[in-house]
Amino acid sequence: MGVGGNFWELLKPYRRSEGFDYIRNKRVAIDLSYWIVQHETAIKAHTLNPHLRLTFFRTINLFSKFGAFPVFVTDGTPSPLKSQARIMRFFQASGIDVSSLPVSNGISVERNKKFSKCVQECEELLKLFGMPVLKASGEAEGLCAQLNREGRVDVCITSDSDAFLFGARCIIKRINPNSQEPFECYQMSDVEAGLGLKRKHLIAIALLVGNDHDLKGVQGIGLETALSFVKSFSEDEVLDRLCDLGSGSMLTTTDLGDFVHKSDENLIKTRVTHCSLCGHPGSKRSHFKGSCERCTSITNEGCIQKPIGFRCECSSCDQDKKEKEQKKKEVWNMKVCNKIVSEPNFPNNAIIQMYMSDNHTNFVDAEPFISWKSPNTEMLVDYVEFKLKWEPSFIRQKLFPLLSTIFLRSIARNQEVSLLYGQYEFDFIQRTKIRFGHTFYVVTWKKSTHTSNNNIYKTPSKEPGVQEDHDELVIISDDESDITNVRVDNGCLMTDENMDLVMAAYPEKVDQFVRLKESKEMKSRKKARANSASISDDQLSPTPRSVQLNITQFYRSSKGEPTECLKDDSSSTPKRIACNRKFSKSARRRLLLG
Repeated sequence: MGVGGNFWELLKPYRRSEGFDYIRNKRVAIDLSYWIVQHETAIKAHTLNPHLRLTFFRTINLFSKFGAFPVFVTDGTPSPLKSQARIMRFFQASGIDVSSLPVSNGISVERNKKFSKCVQECEELLKLFGMPVLKASGEAEGLCAQLNREGRVDVCITSDSDAFLFGARCIIKRINPNSQEPFECYQMSDVEAGLGLKRKHLIAIALLVGNDHDLKGVQGIGLETALSFVKSFSEDEVLDRLCDLGSGSMLTTTDLGDFVHKSDENLIKTRVTHCSLCGHPGSKRSHFKGSCERCTSITNEGCIQKPIGFRCECSSCDQDKKEKEQKKKEVWNMKVCNKIVSEPNFPNNAIIQMYMSDNHTNFVDAEPFISWKSPNTEMLVDYVEFKLKWEPSFIRQKLFPLLSTIFLRSIARNQEVSLLYGQYEFDFIQRTKIRFGHTFYVVTWKKSTHTSNNNIYKTPSKEPGVQEDHDELVIISDDESDITNVRVDNGCLMTDENMDLVMAAYPEKVDQFVRLKESKEMKSRKKARANSASISDDQLSPTPRSVQLNITQFYRSSKGEPTECLKDDSSSTPKRIACNRKFSKSARRRLLLG
Protein backbone atom coordinates (compact mmCIF):
# COMPACT_ATOMS: atom_id res chain seq x y z
CA MET A 1 0.00 0.00 0.00
CA GLY A 2 1.15 3.56 0.64
CA VAL A 3 0.66 6.37 -1.88
CA GLY A 4 -2.14 5.78 -4.39
CA GLY A 5 -2.14 6.13 -8.16
CA ASN A 6 0.51 3.44 -8.87
CA PHE A 7 3.19 5.46 -7.11
CA TRP A 8 5.77 2.66 -7.43
CA GLU A 9 5.44 2.89 -11.24
CA LEU A 10 6.52 6.52 -10.99
CA LEU A 11 9.65 5.46 -9.09
CA LYS A 12 10.36 2.37 -11.20
CA PRO A 13 12.86 4.08 -13.58
CA TYR A 14 15.06 4.86 -10.56
CA ARG A 15 15.21 1.40 -9.02
CA ARG A 16 18.52 -0.37 -8.56
CA SER A 17 19.30 -4.07 -8.65
CA GLU A 18 21.90 -4.51 -5.94
CA GLY A 19 24.27 -7.43 -5.53
CA PHE A 20 24.67 -10.23 -3.04
CA ASP A 21 26.71 -8.32 -0.43
CA TYR A 22 24.67 -5.12 -0.49
CA ILE A 23 23.37 -5.46 3.09
CA ARG A 24 26.31 -7.39 4.54
CA ASN A 25 27.29 -6.00 7.96
CA LYS A 26 24.50 -3.41 7.70
CA ARG A 27 21.58 -2.76 10.04
CA VAL A 28 18.29 -3.45 8.31
CA ALA A 29 14.87 -2.33 9.62
CA ILE A 30 12.09 -4.72 8.59
CA ASP A 31 8.35 -4.07 8.55
CA LEU A 32 7.22 -7.37 10.08
CA SER A 33 3.59 -6.98 8.97
CA TYR A 34 4.81 -6.72 5.37
CA TRP A 35 6.53 -10.09 5.75
CA ILE A 36 3.48 -11.78 7.21
CA VAL A 37 1.00 -10.41 4.66
CA GLN A 38 3.20 -10.72 1.58
CA HIS A 39 3.27 -14.50 1.09
CA GLU A 40 0.80 -15.89 3.60
CA THR A 41 -1.86 -16.41 0.95
CA ALA A 42 0.58 -18.17 -1.39
CA ILE A 43 1.44 -21.07 0.90
CA LYS A 44 -1.21 -21.17 3.61
CA ALA A 45 -2.79 -24.23 2.02
CA HIS A 46 0.52 -26.11 1.89
CA THR A 47 2.05 -25.73 5.32
CA LEU A 48 1.19 -25.22 8.96
CA ASN A 49 1.50 -21.69 10.39
CA PRO A 50 3.04 -20.09 7.27
CA HIS A 51 3.80 -16.82 9.09
CA LEU A 52 6.14 -18.66 11.49
CA ARG A 53 7.75 -20.69 8.71
CA LEU A 54 8.43 -17.57 6.62
CA THR A 55 9.82 -15.67 9.59
CA PHE A 56 12.02 -18.62 10.59
CA PHE A 57 13.65 -19.09 7.18
CA ARG A 58 13.86 -15.42 6.24
CA THR A 59 15.58 -14.51 9.49
CA ILE A 60 18.22 -17.19 8.93
CA ASN A 61 18.53 -16.03 5.31
CA LEU A 62 19.15 -12.40 6.17
CA PHE A 63 21.52 -13.13 9.02
CA SER A 64 23.65 -15.93 7.54
CA LYS A 65 23.32 -15.80 3.76
CA PHE A 66 23.27 -12.01 3.33
CA GLY A 67 25.16 -11.16 6.53
CA ALA A 68 22.75 -8.41 7.70
CA PHE A 69 21.78 -7.34 11.23
CA PRO A 70 17.94 -7.38 11.20
CA VAL A 71 15.83 -5.04 13.33
CA PHE A 72 12.15 -5.99 13.29
CA VAL A 73 9.44 -3.36 13.69
CA THR A 74 5.75 -4.03 14.41
CA ASP A 75 2.73 -1.77 14.09
CA GLY A 76 1.36 0.08 17.08
CA THR A 77 -2.13 1.48 17.53
CA PRO A 78 -3.44 2.65 14.15
CA SER A 79 -4.56 6.24 13.84
CA PRO A 80 -8.30 7.02 13.54
CA LEU A 81 -7.64 8.10 9.94
CA LYS A 82 -6.08 4.73 9.11
CA SER A 83 -9.00 2.94 10.75
CA GLN A 84 -11.51 4.97 8.74
CA ALA A 85 -9.61 4.29 5.50
CA ARG A 86 -9.50 0.57 6.33
CA ILE A 87 -13.29 0.50 6.79
CA MET A 88 -13.76 2.37 3.50
CA ARG A 89 -11.51 -0.10 1.69
CA PHE A 90 -13.58 -2.97 3.09
CA PHE A 91 -16.81 -1.28 1.91
CA GLN A 92 -15.38 -0.79 -1.58
CA ALA A 93 -14.14 -4.39 -1.83
CA SER A 94 -17.53 -5.67 -0.68
CA GLY A 95 -19.45 -3.54 -3.19
CA ILE A 96 -21.20 -1.56 -0.46
CA ASP A 97 -22.11 2.05 -1.10
CA VAL A 98 -19.43 4.26 0.46
CA SER A 99 -22.05 6.89 1.31
CA SER A 100 -23.32 4.57 4.03
CA LEU A 101 -19.91 4.63 5.69
CA PRO A 102 -20.23 5.70 9.34
CA VAL A 103 -18.65 9.01 10.28
CA SER A 104 -15.38 8.62 12.18
CA ASN A 105 -15.46 9.77 15.76
CA GLY A 106 -11.71 9.60 16.33
CA ILE A 107 -11.70 6.02 17.59
CA SER A 108 -8.92 3.68 16.41
CA VAL A 109 -9.93 0.26 15.18
CA GLU A 110 -7.51 -2.51 16.09
CA ARG A 111 -6.50 -5.17 13.61
CA ASN A 112 -8.40 -8.45 13.66
CA LYS A 113 -7.47 -10.88 16.38
CA LYS A 114 -6.17 -13.55 14.00
CA PHE A 115 -3.59 -11.24 12.46
CA SER A 116 -2.61 -9.85 15.87
CA LYS A 117 -2.01 -13.41 17.06
CA CYS A 118 0.24 -14.08 14.04
CA VAL A 119 2.29 -10.97 14.83
CA GLN A 120 2.57 -11.98 18.50
CA GLU A 121 3.79 -15.48 17.61
CA CYS A 122 6.38 -14.04 15.21
CA GLU A 123 7.59 -11.68 17.95
CA GLU A 124 8.04 -14.63 20.32
CA LEU A 125 10.00 -16.53 17.66
CA LEU A 126 12.26 -13.57 16.87
CA LYS A 127 13.04 -12.93 20.53
CA LEU A 128 14.14 -16.56 20.85
CA PHE A 129 16.41 -15.87 17.86
CA GLY A 130 17.91 -13.01 19.86
CA MET A 131 16.76 -10.40 17.32
CA PRO A 132 15.65 -6.90 18.43
CA VAL A 133 11.91 -6.29 18.03
CA LEU A 134 10.65 -2.70 18.28
CA LYS A 135 7.03 -1.60 18.46
CA ALA A 136 6.02 1.63 16.75
CA SER A 137 3.60 4.07 18.27
CA GLY A 138 1.68 4.05 14.97
CA GLU A 139 2.78 2.76 11.58
CA ALA A 140 5.72 0.34 11.41
CA GLU A 141 7.03 1.92 8.19
CA GLY A 142 7.09 5.25 10.01
CA LEU A 143 9.47 3.93 12.66
CA CYS A 144 11.56 2.14 10.01
CA ALA A 145 11.90 5.42 8.12
CA GLN A 146 12.77 7.34 11.28
CA LEU A 147 15.51 4.85 12.17
CA ASN A 148 16.87 5.14 8.62
CA ARG A 149 16.71 8.92 8.54
CA GLU A 150 18.50 9.22 11.89
CA GLY A 151 21.25 6.81 10.79
CA ARG A 152 20.41 4.02 13.26
CA VAL A 153 19.76 1.58 10.40
CA ASP A 154 21.12 1.60 6.86
CA VAL A 155 18.18 0.15 4.92
CA CYS A 156 14.41 -0.33 5.28
CA ILE A 157 12.67 -3.45 3.95
CA THR A 158 9.03 -2.64 3.20
CA SER A 159 6.60 -2.42 0.30
CA ASP A 160 4.80 0.66 1.66
CA SER A 161 5.79 3.56 -0.58
CA ASP A 162 4.84 6.10 2.08
CA ALA A 163 8.05 5.18 3.92
CA PHE A 164 9.64 7.85 1.71
CA LEU A 165 7.08 10.33 3.03
CA PHE A 166 8.13 9.44 6.58
CA GLY A 167 11.72 10.29 5.64
CA ALA A 168 13.34 6.99 4.59
CA ARG A 169 16.52 7.31 2.52
CA CYS A 170 16.90 3.74 1.21
CA ILE A 171 14.17 1.13 0.72
CA ILE A 172 14.37 -2.50 -0.40
CA LYS A 173 11.00 -3.32 -1.93
CA ARG A 174 11.69 -6.89 -3.00
CA ILE A 175 14.19 -9.65 -2.20
CA ASN A 176 14.86 -12.43 -4.70
CA PRO A 177 17.41 -14.79 -3.05
CA ASN A 178 17.89 -16.96 -6.15
CA SER A 179 19.53 -14.26 -8.23
CA GLN A 180 22.90 -12.61 -8.72
CA GLU A 181 21.21 -9.28 -7.93
CA PRO A 182 18.65 -10.20 -5.28
CA PHE A 183 17.65 -6.74 -4.02
CA GLU A 184 15.25 -4.31 -5.71
CA CYS A 185 16.38 -1.09 -4.08
CA TYR A 186 15.24 2.56 -4.21
CA GLN A 187 17.41 5.47 -3.09
CA MET A 188 15.81 8.81 -2.21
CA SER A 189 18.83 10.57 -3.72
CA ASP A 190 18.03 8.97 -7.11
CA VAL A 191 14.40 10.09 -6.88
CA GLU A 192 15.46 13.64 -6.02
CA ALA A 193 17.93 13.77 -8.91
CA GLY A 194 15.60 12.13 -11.45
CA LEU A 195 12.21 13.67 -10.65
CA GLY A 196 13.35 16.82 -8.86
CA LEU A 197 11.09 15.97 -5.91
CA LYS A 198 11.88 16.31 -2.23
CA ARG A 199 10.13 14.76 0.74
CA LYS A 200 7.46 17.50 1.02
CA HIS A 201 6.75 17.21 -2.70
CA LEU A 202 5.99 13.52 -2.19
CA ILE A 203 3.70 14.34 0.74
CA ALA A 204 1.85 16.84 -1.47
CA ILE A 205 1.42 14.17 -4.19
CA ALA A 206 0.05 11.74 -1.58
CA LEU A 207 -2.47 14.33 -0.42
CA LEU A 208 -3.65 14.91 -4.01
CA VAL A 209 -3.90 11.29 -5.25
CA GLY A 210 -4.75 9.54 -1.96
CA ASN A 211 -2.89 7.45 0.59
CA ASP A 212 -3.43 4.89 3.35
CA HIS A 213 -5.08 7.54 5.55
CA ASP A 214 -7.23 9.21 2.87
CA LEU A 215 -8.15 6.95 -0.02
CA LYS A 216 -9.97 9.62 -2.06
CA GLY A 217 -7.45 12.43 -2.38
CA VAL A 218 -8.75 15.16 -4.70
CA GLN A 219 -11.36 14.07 -7.23
CA GLY A 220 -10.19 14.36 -10.84
CA ILE A 221 -6.46 14.59 -10.07
CA GLY A 222 -4.26 11.66 -11.02
CA LEU A 223 -0.60 10.94 -10.48
CA GLU A 224 0.68 12.72 -13.62
CA THR A 225 -1.40 15.82 -12.90
CA ALA A 226 -0.24 15.91 -9.26
CA LEU A 227 3.39 15.48 -10.33
CA SER A 228 3.25 18.38 -12.79
CA PHE A 229 1.41 20.60 -10.30
CA VAL A 230 3.74 20.17 -7.30
CA LYS A 231 6.80 20.77 -9.50
CA SER A 232 5.61 24.37 -9.86
CA PHE A 233 6.62 25.03 -6.25
CA SER A 234 9.74 24.69 -4.16
CA GLU A 235 9.87 22.20 -1.30
CA ASP A 236 9.51 24.91 1.35
CA GLU A 237 6.32 26.36 -0.10
CA VAL A 238 4.45 23.42 -1.68
CA LEU A 239 2.52 22.38 1.45
CA ASP A 240 1.75 26.01 2.35
CA ARG A 241 0.31 26.58 -1.12
CA LEU A 242 -1.95 23.53 -0.75
CA CYS A 243 -3.15 24.87 2.60
CA ASP A 244 -3.88 28.24 0.99
CA LEU A 245 -5.94 26.55 -1.70
CA GLY A 246 -7.75 24.48 0.89
CA SER A 247 -8.71 27.65 2.74
CA GLY A 248 -10.35 28.98 -0.44
CA SER A 249 -7.82 31.60 -1.54
CA MET A 250 -6.84 31.25 -5.21
CA LEU A 251 -3.20 31.47 -6.19
CA THR A 252 -1.87 34.20 -8.44
CA THR A 253 0.03 33.47 -11.62
CA THR A 254 3.26 34.37 -9.83
CA ASP A 255 2.52 31.70 -7.20
CA LEU A 256 1.97 29.10 -9.89
CA GLY A 257 5.48 29.35 -11.24
CA ASP A 258 7.73 31.47 -13.37
CA PHE A 259 4.93 32.66 -15.61
CA VAL A 260 4.81 36.39 -16.47
CA HIS A 261 1.34 37.68 -17.29
CA LYS A 262 1.18 39.80 -20.43
CA SER A 263 -1.77 41.96 -21.39
CA ASP A 264 -3.50 41.86 -24.75
CA GLU A 265 -2.02 45.25 -25.62
CA ASN A 266 1.51 43.88 -25.35
CA LEU A 267 0.56 40.95 -27.54
CA ILE A 268 -0.74 43.35 -30.22
CA LYS A 269 2.32 45.57 -30.03
CA THR A 270 4.79 42.71 -30.39
CA ARG A 271 2.92 41.10 -33.30
CA VAL A 272 4.74 41.40 -36.66
CA THR A 273 3.18 40.91 -40.10
CA HIS A 274 4.49 38.06 -42.22
CA CYS A 275 4.57 37.54 -45.96
CA SER A 276 1.85 35.12 -47.06
CA LEU A 277 4.10 33.74 -49.82
CA CYS A 278 7.38 32.98 -48.08
CA GLY A 279 6.20 33.23 -44.45
CA HIS A 280 9.05 35.51 -43.33
CA PRO A 281 8.60 38.83 -41.48
CA GLY A 282 7.39 41.64 -43.78
CA SER A 283 4.48 42.18 -46.17
CA LYS A 284 4.03 40.50 -49.53
CA ARG A 285 4.06 43.92 -51.26
CA SER A 286 7.52 44.73 -49.88
CA HIS A 287 8.79 41.31 -51.02
CA PHE A 288 7.27 41.57 -54.54
CA LYS A 289 10.06 43.45 -56.33
CA GLY A 290 12.92 41.48 -54.79
CA SER A 291 13.34 38.53 -52.47
CA CYS A 292 13.64 39.20 -48.74
CA GLU A 293 16.85 38.65 -46.85
CA ARG A 294 15.68 35.26 -45.59
CA CYS A 295 14.83 33.89 -49.04
CA THR A 296 17.53 32.33 -51.21
CA SER A 297 16.16 33.09 -54.71
CA ILE A 298 18.99 33.04 -57.31
CA THR A 299 17.16 34.97 -59.99
CA ASN A 300 16.17 37.68 -57.47
CA GLU A 301 12.65 37.71 -58.95
CA GLY A 302 10.82 37.50 -55.64
CA CYS A 303 10.20 35.34 -52.60
CA ILE A 304 10.08 31.58 -52.69
CA GLN A 305 6.83 29.78 -51.99
CA LYS A 306 6.94 28.43 -48.41
CA PRO A 307 6.74 24.62 -48.07
CA ILE A 308 3.86 22.80 -46.42
CA GLY A 309 4.12 22.87 -42.64
CA PHE A 310 6.48 25.84 -42.64
CA ARG A 311 6.97 27.60 -39.29
CA CYS A 312 8.73 30.88 -38.94
CA GLU A 313 11.53 30.94 -36.38
CA CYS A 314 11.93 34.67 -35.97
CA SER A 315 12.09 36.21 -32.51
CA SER A 316 8.55 37.54 -32.75
CA CYS A 317 7.04 34.13 -33.58
CA ASP A 318 9.15 32.44 -30.94
CA GLN A 319 7.97 34.91 -28.31
CA ASP A 320 4.37 34.49 -29.40
CA LYS A 321 4.67 30.71 -29.13
CA LYS A 322 6.08 30.92 -25.62
CA GLU A 323 3.28 33.25 -24.55
CA LYS A 324 0.66 30.85 -25.88
CA GLU A 325 2.25 27.96 -23.97
CA GLN A 326 2.32 30.07 -20.83
CA LYS A 327 -1.34 30.95 -21.24
CA LYS A 328 -2.20 27.31 -21.80
CA LYS A 329 -0.36 26.23 -18.67
CA GLU A 330 -1.94 29.04 -16.65
CA VAL A 331 -5.38 27.80 -17.67
CA TRP A 332 -4.38 24.22 -16.78
CA ASN A 333 -3.10 25.30 -13.36
CA MET A 334 -6.26 27.26 -12.64
CA LYS A 335 -8.35 24.17 -13.44
CA VAL A 336 -6.29 22.12 -10.99
CA CYS A 337 -6.63 24.85 -8.37
CA ASN A 338 -10.41 24.89 -8.82
CA LYS A 339 -10.54 21.13 -8.22
CA ILE A 340 -8.47 21.50 -5.04
CA VAL A 341 -10.60 24.41 -3.78
CA SER A 342 -13.80 22.44 -4.33
CA GLU A 343 -12.50 19.50 -2.26
CA PRO A 344 -13.90 19.77 1.31
CA ASN A 345 -11.53 19.61 4.29
CA PHE A 346 -8.40 19.66 2.14
CA PRO A 347 -5.63 19.22 3.05
CA ASN A 348 -5.91 17.18 6.23
CA ASN A 349 -3.34 18.73 8.59
CA ALA A 350 -3.36 15.58 10.73
CA ILE A 351 -1.92 13.59 7.82
CA ILE A 352 0.77 16.21 7.18
CA GLN A 353 1.76 16.25 10.86
CA MET A 354 1.88 12.46 10.96
CA TYR A 355 4.21 12.26 7.94
CA MET A 356 6.45 15.05 9.26
CA SER A 357 6.56 13.70 12.83
CA ASP A 358 9.83 12.51 14.37
CA ASN A 359 8.19 10.57 17.17
CA HIS A 360 7.14 7.12 15.93
CA THR A 361 8.36 5.23 19.00
CA ASN A 362 7.00 4.35 22.42
CA PHE A 363 10.43 4.47 24.05
CA VAL A 364 10.93 6.48 27.20
CA ASP A 365 14.59 7.12 26.44
CA ALA A 366 15.62 9.36 23.58
CA GLU A 367 17.37 6.51 21.73
CA PRO A 368 15.78 3.10 21.27
CA PHE A 369 17.70 0.14 22.61
CA ILE A 370 18.87 -2.04 19.72
CA SER A 371 21.03 -5.06 20.45
CA TRP A 372 21.50 -8.60 19.14
CA LYS A 373 21.75 -11.50 21.58
CA SER A 374 22.73 -15.13 21.22
CA PRO A 375 19.75 -17.34 20.33
CA ASN A 376 18.20 -19.51 23.01
CA THR A 377 18.69 -22.66 20.95
CA GLU A 378 16.89 -25.22 23.08
CA MET A 379 13.83 -23.07 23.70
CA LEU A 380 13.82 -22.10 20.03
CA VAL A 381 13.86 -25.77 18.98
CA ASP A 382 11.04 -26.57 21.41
CA TYR A 383 8.96 -23.61 20.22
CA VAL A 384 9.33 -24.44 16.52
CA GLU A 385 8.71 -28.14 17.19
CA PHE A 386 5.47 -27.30 19.00
CA LYS A 387 4.21 -24.74 16.47
CA LEU A 388 5.35 -26.29 13.16
CA LYS A 389 5.54 -30.00 14.11
CA TRP A 390 9.10 -30.36 12.81
CA GLU A 391 11.64 -32.88 14.05
CA PRO A 392 14.23 -31.36 16.46
CA SER A 393 17.05 -32.72 14.28
CA PHE A 394 15.62 -30.92 11.23
CA ILE A 395 15.32 -27.66 13.19
CA ARG A 396 18.90 -27.83 14.47
CA GLN A 397 20.20 -28.49 10.99
CA LYS A 398 18.37 -25.45 9.56
CA LEU A 399 19.60 -23.33 12.48
CA PHE A 400 23.22 -24.30 11.99
CA PRO A 401 24.07 -21.60 9.35
CA LEU A 402 22.88 -18.90 11.74
CA LEU A 403 24.86 -20.42 14.63
CA SER A 404 28.00 -20.78 12.52
CA THR A 405 27.75 -17.13 11.40
CA ILE A 406 27.48 -15.98 15.03
CA PHE A 407 30.41 -18.24 15.92
CA LEU A 408 32.68 -16.87 13.16
CA ARG A 409 31.81 -13.26 14.03
CA SER A 410 32.64 -13.89 17.67
CA ILE A 411 35.95 -15.56 16.81
CA ALA A 412 36.83 -12.60 14.56
CA ARG A 413 36.28 -10.31 17.60
CA ASN A 414 38.47 -12.58 19.77
CA GLN A 415 35.55 -13.69 21.92
CA GLU A 416 35.43 -17.13 23.55
CA VAL A 417 32.31 -18.90 22.29
CA SER A 418 31.19 -22.43 21.53
CA LEU A 419 29.22 -23.72 18.58
CA LEU A 420 26.00 -25.51 19.50
CA TYR A 421 27.04 -25.96 23.13
CA GLY A 422 30.52 -27.08 22.09
CA GLN A 423 29.33 -30.01 19.98
CA TYR A 424 31.06 -28.81 16.82
CA GLU A 425 34.26 -26.98 15.98
CA PHE A 426 35.95 -25.55 12.88
CA ASP A 427 37.89 -28.25 10.98
CA PHE A 428 39.10 -27.03 7.57
CA ILE A 429 38.11 -25.33 4.32
CA GLN A 430 37.19 -27.99 1.82
CA ARG A 431 36.85 -25.95 -1.40
CA THR A 432 35.42 -22.80 -2.95
CA LYS A 433 31.92 -22.68 -4.36
CA ILE A 434 30.32 -20.21 -6.76
CA ARG A 435 26.62 -19.67 -6.17
CA PHE A 436 24.61 -17.06 -8.12
CA GLY A 437 27.86 -15.41 -9.13
CA HIS A 438 29.16 -15.15 -5.54
CA THR A 439 32.04 -17.21 -4.17
CA PHE A 440 31.82 -19.01 -0.82
CA TYR A 441 34.10 -21.21 1.23
CA VAL A 442 32.72 -24.68 1.87
CA VAL A 443 33.68 -25.17 5.53
CA THR A 444 33.74 -28.52 7.31
CA TRP A 445 32.72 -28.61 10.98
CA LYS A 446 33.73 -31.71 12.92
CA LYS A 447 32.37 -33.18 16.12
CA SER A 448 34.23 -32.15 19.23
CA THR A 449 36.23 -34.91 20.89
CA HIS A 450 34.44 -34.58 24.22
CA THR A 451 30.93 -34.98 22.74
CA SER A 452 29.13 -38.25 22.41
CA ASN A 453 28.56 -39.72 18.98
CA ASN A 454 24.88 -38.98 18.50
CA ASN A 455 22.87 -38.82 15.30
CA ILE A 456 20.95 -35.62 15.79
CA TYR A 457 21.68 -34.41 12.28
CA LYS A 458 20.47 -37.43 10.34
CA THR A 459 17.44 -35.68 8.93
CA PRO A 460 14.72 -36.72 6.53
CA SER A 461 14.94 -35.71 2.90
CA LYS A 462 11.85 -33.52 3.02
CA GLU A 463 10.62 -31.00 5.51
CA PRO A 464 8.34 -32.53 8.17
CA GLY A 465 4.73 -31.48 8.06
CA VAL A 466 4.84 -30.27 4.43
CA GLN A 467 3.04 -31.72 1.43
CA GLU A 468 5.68 -32.66 -1.15
CA ASP A 469 8.50 -30.19 -0.58
CA HIS A 470 9.15 -30.00 -4.34
CA ASP A 471 5.68 -28.60 -5.01
CA GLU A 472 6.05 -26.05 -2.26
CA LEU A 473 9.38 -24.87 -3.58
CA VAL A 474 7.73 -24.17 -6.91
CA ILE A 475 5.22 -21.91 -5.19
CA ILE A 476 7.83 -19.96 -3.24
CA SER A 477 10.83 -20.63 -5.45
CA ASP A 478 12.20 -17.11 -4.93
CA ASP A 479 11.72 -17.10 -1.20
CA GLU A 480 13.37 -18.18 2.01
CA SER A 481 13.41 -21.90 1.24
CA ASP A 482 16.81 -21.50 -0.41
CA ILE A 483 18.85 -20.84 2.72
CA THR A 484 22.52 -21.66 3.07
CA ASN A 485 22.78 -25.40 2.54
CA VAL A 486 23.95 -27.72 5.30
CA ARG A 487 25.33 -31.09 4.23
CA VAL A 488 26.15 -34.07 6.44
CA ASP A 489 29.11 -36.37 5.78
CA ASN A 490 30.30 -39.00 8.30
CA GLY A 491 29.18 -36.99 11.29
CA CYS A 492 30.70 -33.75 9.97
CA LEU A 493 28.70 -30.77 8.75
CA MET A 494 29.53 -28.64 5.71
CA THR A 495 28.23 -25.11 5.26
CA ASP A 496 28.73 -22.28 2.75
CA GLU A 497 30.39 -19.35 4.54
CA ASN A 498 31.34 -15.85 3.51
CA MET A 499 35.01 -15.70 2.51
CA ASP A 500 35.78 -12.41 4.29
CA LEU A 501 34.20 -13.66 7.52
CA VAL A 502 36.19 -16.90 7.45
CA MET A 503 39.36 -14.91 6.71
CA ALA A 504 38.73 -12.63 9.70
CA ALA A 505 38.07 -15.58 12.04
CA TYR A 506 40.65 -18.12 10.85
CA PRO A 507 43.35 -16.45 8.72
CA GLU A 508 45.78 -19.35 9.26
CA LYS A 509 43.22 -21.84 7.93
CA VAL A 510 42.66 -19.69 4.85
CA ASP A 511 46.43 -19.43 4.23
CA GLN A 512 46.74 -23.18 4.58
CA PHE A 513 43.88 -23.72 2.11
CA VAL A 514 45.37 -21.25 -0.41
CA ARG A 515 48.81 -22.87 -0.24
CA LEU A 516 47.34 -26.34 -0.62
CA LYS A 517 45.25 -25.20 -3.57
CA GLU A 518 48.28 -23.61 -5.27
CA SER A 519 50.37 -26.74 -4.79
CA LYS A 520 47.62 -28.90 -6.28
CA GLU A 521 47.32 -26.60 -9.27
CA MET A 522 51.10 -26.68 -9.76
CA LYS A 523 51.15 -30.49 -9.62
CA SER A 524 48.30 -30.72 -12.11
CA ARG A 525 50.12 -28.37 -14.50
CA LYS A 526 53.33 -30.41 -14.23
CA LYS A 527 51.40 -33.61 -14.82
CA ALA A 528 49.70 -32.11 -17.86
CA ARG A 529 53.04 -31.04 -19.33
CA ALA A 530 54.55 -34.47 -18.65
CA ASN A 531 51.61 -36.19 -20.36
CA SER A 532 51.89 -33.95 -23.41
CA ALA A 533 55.65 -34.63 -23.62
CA SER A 534 55.18 -38.41 -23.37
CA ILE A 535 52.56 -38.34 -26.10
CA SER A 536 54.90 -36.49 -28.47
CA ASP A 537 57.73 -38.97 -27.69
CA ASP A 538 55.47 -41.92 -28.45
CA GLN A 539 54.57 -40.45 -31.82
CA LEU A 540 58.25 -39.95 -32.77
CA SER A 541 59.70 -43.26 -31.52
CA PRO A 542 58.86 -46.58 -33.24
CA THR A 543 56.54 -48.90 -31.41
CA PRO A 544 58.16 -52.14 -30.15
CA ARG A 545 56.86 -55.42 -31.55
CA SER A 546 55.87 -56.57 -28.07
CA VAL A 547 53.52 -53.62 -27.62
CA GLN A 548 50.09 -53.94 -29.18
CA LEU A 549 49.18 -51.04 -31.47
CA ASN A 550 46.09 -49.00 -30.70
CA ILE A 551 43.38 -48.67 -33.28
CA THR A 552 44.50 -45.26 -34.55
CA GLN A 553 48.05 -46.51 -35.09
CA PHE A 554 46.95 -49.75 -36.73
CA TYR A 555 44.43 -48.18 -39.09
CA ARG A 556 45.98 -45.04 -40.44
CA SER A 557 43.50 -42.28 -41.23
CA SER A 558 43.35 -41.10 -44.83
CA LYS A 559 42.06 -37.63 -43.82
CA GLY A 560 44.16 -34.77 -45.08
CA GLU A 561 46.27 -37.04 -47.36
CA PRO A 562 47.60 -35.34 -50.51
CA THR A 563 46.24 -36.19 -53.91
CA GLU A 564 47.93 -39.11 -55.68
CA CYS A 565 49.21 -39.32 -59.21
CA LEU A 566 48.23 -42.65 -60.83
CA LYS A 567 49.27 -43.78 -64.30
CA ASP A 568 46.57 -45.03 -66.53
CA ASP A 569 47.48 -48.21 -68.51
CA SER A 570 46.14 -46.83 -71.74
CA SER A 571 48.06 -43.60 -71.57
CA SER A 572 51.55 -42.59 -70.64
CA THR A 573 50.27 -39.26 -69.28
CA PRO A 574 49.96 -39.22 -65.52
CA LYS A 575 46.40 -38.86 -64.33
CA ARG A 576 45.79 -36.96 -61.06
CA ILE A 577 42.97 -38.46 -59.08
CA ALA A 578 41.77 -36.52 -56.06
CA CYS A 579 41.18 -38.49 -52.90
CA ASN A 580 38.78 -35.91 -51.57
CA ARG A 581 36.74 -36.92 -48.54
CA LYS A 582 33.94 -34.69 -49.74
CA PHE A 583 33.07 -37.21 -52.50
CA SER A 584 30.86 -40.17 -51.69
CA LYS A 585 32.32 -43.64 -51.38
CA SER A 586 30.94 -44.76 -54.75
CA ALA A 587 32.33 -41.65 -56.49
CA ARG A 588 35.78 -42.24 -55.07
CA ARG A 589 35.64 -45.90 -56.23
CA ARG A 590 34.79 -44.85 -59.81
CA LEU A 591 37.62 -42.30 -59.81
CA LEU A 592 40.16 -44.88 -58.62
CA LEU A 593 39.04 -47.76 -60.82
CA GLY A 594 38.41 -45.66 -63.91
